[in-house]
Amino acid sequence: MDLKGLQGGQYRPLSDEQIKTIHDASLTILEKTGMTYEEGLGDAAELLQKNGAIVDKEKRTIKFSRDMLTEQVAKAPEQVILYGRDSKNDLDLSEDRVHLGTGGAAIKIIDPETDQIRSTTLKDLYNVSRLVDQLGNIHFLVRPCIPTDIPEKAYDINMYYACLKATTKHVMSGVNNEEGFHKVLDLAAMIAGSREKFMEKPFISVITSFAISPLKLCTQSTHIMQEANRNNIPVALSSAPMAGSTSPLTMAGTLAQLHAEQLAGITICQLTNPGAPVLYGGIPGMANLKTMGYMGGAVECGMMNAAIHQLSRFVKVPNYNSSGLSDSKVSDIQAGWEKALTAVLASMGGSNYIHHSAGMLESMLTIAHEQFVIDDEIIGNCCKVLKGIDVDPEHLALEVIDSIGPGGNFMVSPHTMKHMRTEYFNGIGVADRKSRDKWEKEGSLDTKARAKIIARELLEKSEASYISDEIDKEIRKKFEILL
Repeated sequence: MDLKGLQGGQYRPLSDEQIKTIHDASLTILEKTGMTYEEGLGDAAELLQKNGAIVDKEKRTIKFSRDMLTEQVAKAPEQVILYGRDSKNDLDLSEDRVHLGTGGAAIKIIDPETDQIRSTTLKDLYNVSRLVDQLGNIHFLVRPCIPTDIPEKAYDINMYYACLKATTKHVMSGVNNEEGFHKVLDLAAMIAGSREKFMEKPFISVITSFAISPLKLCTQSTHIMQEANRNNIPVALSSAPMAGSTSPLTMAGTLAQLHAEQLAGITICQLTNPGAPVLYGGIPGMANLKTMGYMGGAVECGMMNAAIHQLSRFVKVPNYNSSGLSDSKVSDIQAGWEKALTAVLASMGGSNYIHHSAGMLESMLTIAHEQFVIDDEIIGNCCKVLKGIDVDPEHLALEVIDSIGPGGNFMVSPHTMKHMRTEYFNGIGVADRKSRDKWEKEGSLDTKARAKIIARELLEKSEASYISDEIDKEIRKKFEILL
């Protein structure tokens, strides 16, 4: 059952009038309040000034005109395709087509053998990428964790290498600097066979956290963003304010500020390279005002992320956002309801590229093998909701009803046999639907225990490498590969 790229849009937390009100408020923010920028962004400020922005170089502020924003945002493509190395993994990000996958930059993992927390390694990144490759409801791979056992200068090339070795799904990650970005491009070109072949169907993309909320441009990330634009590599414009901390406490205020940050980012991209493929990257979250930490599992996060898709659709730019986060530290009931609620709201909202949807615990700090497996099942259920109910002669089954007749039994009907594996979502064995007696005889395993067994079995399969030995040797001659 293919549950990728289905149509969302059934849940619309904002009315059409509210969307227009928020959009107008965002234009007012950029026109009246403006944005500030870190030192080192003089070139970007000058580019904006040449195209109609009011720049105060002493105060480092930029104020945008409405006409300028409208003109530049209109140049961004309405459709972005993120390619996999296998065409079955291509992602069409347009309209209300929904895809869910991994995300984050976790620095801890629940060790699959000891069940204890420890720091994440490069081998962990490779293994969870192998796991994601085999979990059919996880549609793409955003690097889920940071390898803390290698030097920071080696991050970019080694993170992409580990992911590309493990899967043919589309791979997205951040990079530390422009040098690292170009090394990753060279790596991808070597895997594809040439730069030309790679550029025909780029199977990697880049996240850039260009905006430091509230309303501040980050020098390093903006430079990386623009370099991706110049090279026509799709880029997600990540901006993640926390309501009550780095944006207003109210949802409407957070959405207005975040939409303003996104409009500014898209404008910079299109001035850098008109038509550059970008993803509107609004990720609204909430601050826990008791601890001042991030609160990712709240139902309001699901509501705001659904609203983000409505705002991105209004300006006709595909979006990247978030679901499936949890504040729980382990794969428990709290993680289940937080993940399911935010994932179903974001997917029914129609969001195009929903990351963080698999594997994450402890508000993005921690991953767990079993959580990837559980989340694969949650995502599959969300997508089944999007698929809806087929109503046609075959599914209405009038002839079958007539042939069985009143008082009959459909259990042995050929029609039942034909549809039993496709009409209802079955998953990969995480959910338990056995009788209590059978469940007890098999060890009384809970969801977490069943998911750990499934993850172990998947990883015990022979390690498939999606980089040939010949190309791998060439890559290792050119780069310091640490896996």
